[in-house]
Amino acid sequence: MKAIIIAAGSGQRISKDLKSMPKSLINVNGKTIIDYQIKALKQAGINDITIITGKFGEKFKIKNIHYVKDSNHQNHDILGSLMEARKFLKDDVIVLYSDIIFEFKIIQQILDSKENISIAIDNNWEQHYEGRTEHPKSEAENVLINEEKMIVKIGKNIENKNHNVGEFLGIVKFSEQGGNIFVKKYEERFEKNNDKFHNAVPILKAYLTDMLQELIDQGIKIEPVFISGNWCEIDTIQDLKRAEEQFSN
Repeated sequence: MKAIIIAAGSGQRISKDLKSMPKSLINVNGKTIIDYQIKALKQAGINDITIITGKFGEKFKIKNIHYVKDSNHQNHDILGSLMEARKFLKDDVIVLYSDIIFEFKIIQQILDSKENISIAIDNNWEQHYEGRTEHPKSEAENVLINEEKMIVKIGKNIENKNHNVGEFLGIVKFSEQGGNIFVKKYEERFEKNNDKFHNAVPILKAYLTDMLQELIDQGIKIEPVFISGNWCEIDTIQDLKRAEEQFSN
């Protein structure tokens, strides 16, 4: 098993003082966000790690890591950054957003999935938004689950009283076959039409969730893994303070 961490973005939204700093290198109680991630991955036996960097890639000094430079990060969004490292999606791999901190057991839970494509989902997500005024619920990447426990929709601002709505953590597990499917479908869609792509115009501005929705619409199964455990996203200074409290030990 390998891991890819998409870390091309900066911490500008957290603070103007961090606009020249990769978000994943922001300190939380003396350790960077990516330090927490790498520790959890290694606890799970994942030592082959690739980091996708952006404009400030030279600030990463972590040894024994593969680096992929996303020179076009300003021209596309997170999906485009991941595609810069598509050659690493040919094996069993976990893909991570770089602005989340999580317990080791969350990685272990998604590793237990046997499906080709699996995503981590928190069903108790709304409690994370209590008092979170700088990052409201409307910005959550939600997942709609039907009565058969199948994912039918993924994206922002999903509300449905009759079905289960969770939050996507930003963790995806691909088998070798699943990674090949993901890349093939992306390339087919990119060549076919580079205009509107789900919530993005054009596809270069697409999120990872847009591509996951594309697969769902094509009838490709994506397994929901309902996680339990401590985790948080860090997108604002308020989030950073909350993370310092959550991971104080």
